[in-house]
Amino acid sequence: MVNRLKEKYTNEIVPSMIDKFNYSSIMQAPKVEKIVINMGVGDAVSNAKNLDEAVEELTLISGQKPVVTKAKKSIAGFRLREGMPIGAKVTLRGTRMYDFLDKLVSVSLPRVRDFHGVSKRAFDGRGNYTLGVREQLIFPEIDFDNVSKVRGMDIVIVTTADTDEESKELLSQLGMPFAK
Repeated sequence: MVNRLKEKYTNEIVPSMIDKFNYSSIMQAPKVEKIVINMGVGDAVSNAKNLDEAVEELTLISGQKPVVTKAKKSIAGFRLREGMPIGAKVTLRGTRMYDFLDKLVSVSLPRVRDFHGVSKRAFDGRGNYTLGVREQLIFPEIDFDNVSKVRGMDIVIVTTADTDEESKELLSQLGMPFAK
């Protein structure tokens, strides 16, 4: 089974990117390399059960088991020791990545309250895009009744594009709803 978004990428987006940016080869056309979803759970310091819930929710959202991230430094003000678990992240590639991107663009982002599009300024200068989500409830897999605490997450879309302009064109053709 071929993913709908991947098919659109190979059949429509690559030719239009070649025309727009005058690439000499189809290999020069930028593509989405990976998507990293990161969920920081700062309250895991006082209650370890919160981290387990975050890992469970991230597994539901991504369809893949996340890695628990640990603190690199001790910070006395936050009662944090080096090596304590403080978050979870998952890296998606291939089919799962396209499935997640398709779901994010067509189902989850339109469910955000007062949604006017995502920021055009969240590119990092090297063609990668970072998107902050305030609550995990926008994803259809998350059951509202089972959520004990609303958590946000960072979604980083890593592309092979050299410039922000190329990356923005790629993402908007993949259906990313940029603000007007």
